[in-house]
Amino acid sequence: MSGVKQIHYIKHAQIDSDKWNRCIDGALNCRIYAYDWHLDRTAIKWDALIYGDYEYVMPLPFRKKLGIKYIYQPLFSQQLGIFPTPSNAIFDSFINALKDRFKYADVQLNALNVLGETDGDIFFERKNYLLSLTKDFKSIISGYSKNTKRNIAKAQKQDLTIIEGIRLEDYLEFKAQNLTDGVDRSAIDKLKSLIAFGEYKGFGKIYGVYTPGNNLCAAVYFCRWKDRVIYFNAASNEEGKNTGAMYYLINRFIEDNAEKNLILDFEGSMIPGVERFYAGFGAKPETYFHLNYNRLPLFFRWLKR
Repeated sequence: MSGVKQIHYIKHAQIDSDKWNRCIDGALNCRIYAYDWHLDRTAIKWDALIYGDYEYVMPLPFRKKLGIKYIYQPLFSQQLGIFPTPSNAIFDSFINALKDRFKYADVQLNALNVLGETDGDIFFERKNYLLSLTKDFKSIISGYSKNTKRNIAKAQKQDLTIIEGIRLEDYLEFKAQNLTDGVDRSAIDKLKSLIAFGEYKGFGKIYGVYTPGNNLCAAVYFCRWKDRVIYFNAASNEEGKNTGAMYYLINRFIEDNAEKNLILDFEGSMIPGVERFYAGFGAKPETYFHLNYNRLPLFFRWLKR
């Protein structure tokens, strides 16, 4: 196996969409973020490294600053990397091909991209949180933390109402009103495109929690892909936070989907409070790696995504 010689850099316009999506779809480490229709809506500009006849692929979302092309992690795309699961040799070949072409990269791989023999100091552990829904609801509840049970009990006394399939426009308006610090409002347009496509294709649905006064106070876009249901995007206002509405919503979702061959994918976080929230439902951490290196000349070391 000649490794890197069989890996080709392919520009976006030359990528065979059918072959690309078949490769992702048939991969054990399949992730919705790596399909071309998802990348077209999130990264917009992306090329690829392709091994052989689409035997292995790696999407390369890129931007440019001062004429320098660099790799970054687009919004709404938790895990990218190499598909399907590569051997150590294939993994090393892809990383070396990436480093040969790009002097700067800041991208997240997927959980089945296990490190080979490449420089370990450019990879950083991150945690995703996954909850199996195969057990009965009572068994799943037994794994909840005391704090989670307490917040659910609190919410159940608030006379809240959960509605499945709320309008996209209502969700986006609510989301825009409750953006967290550092989130650009331009991201709402990308989110709108992703959710609209998911609803059209039938694999996505927005759940909303309403107060007794019929005001939306918390909402989640759940996206089901294969055996995963992704807690894809969520929003709460102050009333929702005070009433424990998100605890109430997730608990109901788990109850409705218990004993199904599904994994609830919380998408993880490195923020301690958010980690505790996910772990509070019994979700278990899954390690994946963040690839970050900067080999630019010193003058350009300030380059950030």
